[in-house]
Amino acid sequence: MRESAAPKGGLNDAIDRQILAKLQGDFPICERPYAEAAAQLGIGEDELLQRLERLLADKVLTRFGPMFQVEAMGGAFVLAALAAPEARYDAVTALVNALPQVAHNYRREHTLNMWFVLATETPAGIAEAIARIERDTGLTVHAFPKEREFFVEMKLEARL
Repeated sequence: MRESAAPKGGLNDAIDRQILAKLQGDFPICERPYAEAAAQLGIGEDELLQRLERLLADKVLTRFGPMFQVEAMGGAFVLAALAAPEARYDAVTALVNALPQVAHNYRREHTLNMWFVLATETPAGIAEAIARIERDTGLTVHAFPKEREFFVEMKLEARL
């Protein structure tokens, strides 16, 4: 593993930038995808895995994984929001985020100040998750189902 004097919490070197550039949509589909991706980057599989773990731990990456079309697999997802009282915001966040079906929970400057995505294995799971959040928080969840789907590929340039 190469040593770097870069501060913790960011990109350490050109290899980190190459990893981010290469793995945005071009991840190999094969028996050993990390080994294949590492070979394309000119590094070893173990080094790639260690770097990805560090980038996740340092919050340079918030997630690393595939994007699935959940409806095609029999599941469902929905954008949801609620109005969390400021005095209870952190407690409500903890209750909402405790559900494994919740992703991408964001605070917004709006009456509906907490927005999150619910993704479930079945369409019925959405109603169940909403009912649990409402029961646990005592707040109304507003669900905004997808009306139309757009694919927008966005690749970001990684800078040191």
